[in-house]
Amino acid sequence: MTALRLPFILMLAGVLGLAGCSVHQPVSLYQLDSGSPAQPAQSAGMAVLLGPVTVADYLQRETLLQRQPDGSLQASTDGRWAGSLSSDIDQLLLRQVAGHLDSQRVVLAPATVGFTPDVQVLLTITRLDSGEAQPAILDAQWRLIDRRGQVRDNRIIHLQEQHAGGTAAQVQAQGVLLQRLAGQLSTALKPLANQPPIAEAPKKPATKPVAPAAEQGKQPKIPMASPIRTDMEVFRF
Repeated sequence: MTALRLPFILMLAGVLGLAGCSVHQPVSLYQLDSGSPAQPAQSAGMAVLLGPVTVADYLQRETLLQRQPDGSLQASTDGRWAGSLSSDIDQLLLRQVAGHLDSQRVVLAPATVGFTPDVQVLLTITRLDSGEAQPAILDAQWRLIDRRGQVRDNRIIHLQEQHAGGTAAQVQAQGVLLQRLAGQLSTALKPLANQPPIAEAPKKPATKPVAPAAEQGKQPKIPMASPIRTDMEVFRF
């Protein structure tokens, strides 16, 4: 009896094992490709404060979303982001911009105490996605604020990149879009590298000391006339 049960138990274990494999399929983890940015060499290059970088709410998750032909978004079944997509975007842009400007003085917001940027970049990314049959699309807007607090550039960006269709190809295409964004941003930043220094406010002239109120109330003394006796009466002051 025991001998008859053993093959049945082994067969049942095999079926359950196959069922478990079909349910718990391995999921691939993806990160954005930052490309091969040049290593900045100038330690005294252009000072840029990159950020805050605002990313659309629907992108702030580990789920890798797929754009459908009807415009809807569905969660990918075979892949997800390996961590924070927002952090990946920050690091990619930082490396790319620093490489394009050849400057070690490109930092992410918030800045450390004592860091005075030549330009601050306010960047908003409203769309970054793709689908098996949909191209990768990036929609963004930046504003460049100079050291005087004035807006020097305001631009709305729409970029598109084709891909082979698979999840890995889509992630690679999205990374290429962000690299292109960093290249355009760096081109807009370069003319602001040689800003004239901020002129110091003119010093106010020194004011004369005000006399005490007691002295202000005194009237100047007028000498009294003294008569001089001659042929006629003359008054000398």
